[in-house]
Amino acid sequence: MSKIHSTAIIDPSCEIDPSVEIGAYSVIGKNVTIDKNTFIGPHVVISSDCDIGKNNKIYQFSSLAEIPQDKKYKGEKCKLVIGSGNTIREYCTINRGTKAGGQSMTKVGDNNWIMAYVHIAHDCIIGHNNVMSNATSLAGHVEMGNNIVLAGYVLVHQFCRIGDYSFAGMGAALNQDMPPYLLATGSFAKTHGLNREGLRRNDFDQKTINSLHKAYKLIFRSSNNPANTKELEDLSKQYKEISHLLNFIDQSERGVIQSSKQD
Repeated sequence: MSKIHSTAIIDPSCEIDPSVEIGAYSVIGKNVTIDKNTFIGPHVVISSDCDIGKNNKIYQFSSLAEIPQDKKYKGEKCKLVIGSGNTIREYCTINRGTKAGGQSMTKVGDNNWIMAYVHIAHDCIIGHNNVMSNATSLAGHVEMGNNIVLAGYVLVHQFCRIGDYSFAGMGAALNQDMPPYLLATGSFAKTHGLNREGLRRNDFDQKTINSLHKAYKLIFRSSNNPANTKELEDLSKQYKEISHLLNFIDQSERGVIQSSKQD
């Protein structure tokens, strides 16, 4: 017995694994591939040019792979790629990429938990194991790493990067890069030290957490002098996490969000 509801509309060009379930009144456009054991709820629209991996759950009224909300888009061939194991809840919108994005692609990795009303704009690159809470919105060209939590109603400016294991609190507005391992809140967002709870939940040992805290103080709370630089260099040789933090900051083109001076 087919797992595709009789009212679903599916373009003949699609490649859909027989194990995929598609609910009532969903519409699947041209050049869409859907891999094993993915669930598509009722009233979902997948516009065109989209690859979806295994074991995803996509809930009702979501809109995936629609054309970008970008006036520069002129109908060029672009796509949306979604990995495996993702949960995409009600009313989410995830747009295709643009030629201007370089890869002509929006990409979502694996095992992300994307709650209701989340918007992921054109050319965003999303890593793995992230949580994006209700009504969070990413503008175009945002890059997210892995194991990040964005609380409800977080807004992210275009071209910003968000580092691994970071946390943005409810209503935060990120207009610059958010370094890895840190916690930020406010509009515009400021850092408030480490994302300690997130680091513990991801099995970071206390010694590494303490060293990251020391590096944070040296970077954000101390005057820029040779002694601090030397201490950071020494710490980065001992802990790959600190090296990753420093590299992220060095590679920032927008600049990174600054400390609240209250943490």
